[in-house]
Amino acid sequence: MPKRLIQQRRGKGKSSRFRSPGHRFKGAVAIRKVDTIELNGVIKGIVKDIYHDPSKDAPMMIILYENDEIIQYPAPLGIKVGDSVESGKTAAVKMGSVLPLSNIPEGTRIYCLENKPGNGAKMVRSAGSFARVIAHEEKGVVVQMPSKKNLVLPGTCRAVIGKIAGGGRKEKPFVKAVNKRKARQARGKKHMTVTASTRNAVEHPHGGGGGRNKKNKSVSRHAPPGAKVGSIAPRRTGRKRGKTV
Repeated sequence: MPKRLIQQRRGKGKSSRFRSPGHRFKGAVAIRKVDTIELNGVIKGIVKDIYHDPSKDAPMMIILYENDEIIQYPAPLGIKVGDSVESGKTAAVKMGSVLPLSNIPEGTRIYCLENKPGNGAKMVRSAGSFARVIAHEEKGVVVQMPSKKNLVLPGTCRAVIGKIAGGGRKEKPFVKAVNKRKARQARGKKHMTVTASTRNAVEHPHGGGGGRNKKNKSVSRHAPPGAKVGSIAPRRTGRKRGKTV
């Protein structure tokens, strides 16, 4: 019986090895939606819990606001259960609070940044990362991203004050290859790849032939997972006339 190809096992989505364990995820990253309370003043909240979510690389915190609303987003470095946070236009510039960029002083570290006013935390959400407010200009607020690139964003975009905790996550060495393989398998990714034409015929549609394969690699867009490899529904194949390599 031939071997089941890895693209067959991945493509069907029936094996738990290649499925994201969504039943263990505890919630999405979010900040409060913009309302009249935030536009005109401030709303206070308390950090009720700090926990680990298997789908996140940073510790998450649960915030209970005065109106009994519950929000969760990455915890900043140094915060603890019981601390108070604020959200709104007139909120205090302190760790974990949410403010518009126009009200954040220059040089302040921020994260969970909006790229459009009111669309929620979209940027700077990984463990140990932070952006920085560089300057306030007429056209907007200049923010330095973790990549050192500067973005000009509207002053009404909001962000959380602080630096995301969990920055030492990548400092632990893998020690051996199997640990790196497990870390990549956790997200359903393949660790090592081998050229298809050098494999055995039972392991890949391009395999066999002693390392040389003359089979046409163009396949239909509607091919099954086991055969959907190579050039999928290409517009054309072959060398164009009149052109040299």
